[in-house]
Amino acid sequence: MNDTPMPLSFFQQPTLELAKSLLGCVLVKETEEGTASGYIVETEAYLGPADRAAHSYGNRRTKRTEVMFQEAGRIYTYVMHTHCLVNVVSGEKEKPEAILIRAVEPLDGLELMERRRPGHVRKNWTSGPGKLTKALGITMEDYGGSFLEPPLIISKGYQPQDIVEGKRIGIDNSGEARDYPWRFWVKGNPYVSR
Repeated sequence: MNDTPMPLSFFQQPTLELAKSLLGCVLVKETEEGTASGYIVETEAYLGPADRAAHSYGNRRTKRTEVMFQEAGRIYTYVMHTHCLVNVVSGEKEKPEAILIRAVEPLDGLELMERRRPGHVRKNWTSGPGKLTKALGITMEDYGGSFLEPPLIISKGYQPQDIVEGKRIGIDNSGEARDYPWRFWVKGNPYVSR
């Protein structure tokens, strides 16, 4: 397993480019129980102040969104319907943009993931944003950290052959923003959320 984090320059790409570049990268989480990782196979971009689906729409600055105003490469976690979701902060400092990691394909730490997702078939361990955080052991304690240093990093993986783009999921109340094609996934990968 490659445990060298991607450099800061990788995270400084424009948000939509980064959302595609993250596909095939490896999300790695170290915990006391062990290390688990997976290839990122689905992402969703949120373009900050002008994006009605973004938590930072209209430059909304709260305790929750504060990390989005920091430099690219920071970790933005939040809880939605009791699930912790993990995002990569993107965009320039004071330009609050982020990318939701929606699904990963299990790579290392399979026994650990199976213990954390009991009663689920492997295909369902990480095929959604709340599932993957449970399987990898990502929690709200990761909020504000950096993907450039353990315990939670993104490292080099593979270059996907085919990337598909489409509408984001679960943002029906966000006006025209619900139709933006800012969700990206690896074509044909069985771990893509739906």
